[in-house]
Amino acid sequence: MQKAIKRYFPVFVLPTLIAFTIGFLAPFVLGVYLSFCKFTTVTDARFIGLGNYAKILGDGVFLHSLWFTALFTIVTVLLINIFAFAVAMLLTKKIKGTNIFRTVFFMPNLIGGIVLGYVWQLLLNGILAHFQKTLTYSSKYGFWGLVILMLWQQIGYMMIIYISGIQNIPGELIEAAEIDGANKVQLLRYVTIPMVMPSITICTFLTLTNGFKLFDQNLALTNGGPDKMSEMLALNIFNTFYGRTGWEGVGQAKAVVFFIIVGVIALIQNKMTTSKEVQQ
Repeated sequence: MQKAIKRYFPVFVLPTLIAFTIGFLAPFVLGVYLSFCKFTTVTDARFIGLGNYAKILGDGVFLHSLWFTALFTIVTVLLINIFAFAVAMLLTKKIKGTNIFRTVFFMPNLIGGIVLGYVWQLLLNGILAHFQKTLTYSSKYGFWGLVILMLWQQIGYMMIIYISGIQNIPGELIEAAEIDGANKVQLLRYVTIPMVMPSITICTFLTLTNGFKLFDQNLALTNGGPDKMSEMLALNIFNTFYGRTGWEGVGQAKAVVFFIIVGVIALIQNKMTTSKEVQQ
């Protein structure tokens, strides 16, 4: 079997490798090169060095979007994981209707981001209308509107991952802790949380990257208003590339910086949480 696998390994890997190269690797390398160029199309690219990156430092809107996105990500990572874990703990108890509740909580994740954005725009603007305000009245309203939307969409998905982790905890381990006199708080702190660290690693990674990459919900809910004060990084890059003539290279440079920021933060997070995982 091992000889057969080694012999036919290239046959099975080659199609995927070709698709990966054409669909991701080649565009990525070309995108990095274009970030050092001034261009309108790929064929008229002219190398200008670090000029595009210099313009980023002087772009106050981009720096505000970076701060806004970082704050949004921190808040949503904490709230989504706390609520998802709490709901997962409740739905792993022996109570009636848990499967129905799991389905209901998971369903918002099946709805597209654009649709969610417009639906929540109507709902939240309808509430704010009583105070003669809208989501675009202030960046604070847009910020918390986006937070509410993300919580509603993602808690159910993360809940499923946490339920899987909780159900994989050996029953004997919990029984042994209870026999030793551990109360509910001690059981949660010293048994449940350490044993579900793999799930915490996955959920933290997903919520972290989803927070930074948020685009369609931001576009539909506030479109960056008022005056781009609720514009997140992905939307800022899009508007730079397609909305400002002659700034295509700057938009591409922003995309490279965006990739580096998300990649570094995700690697650090993954390293920190993985190191705390307990081998069963």
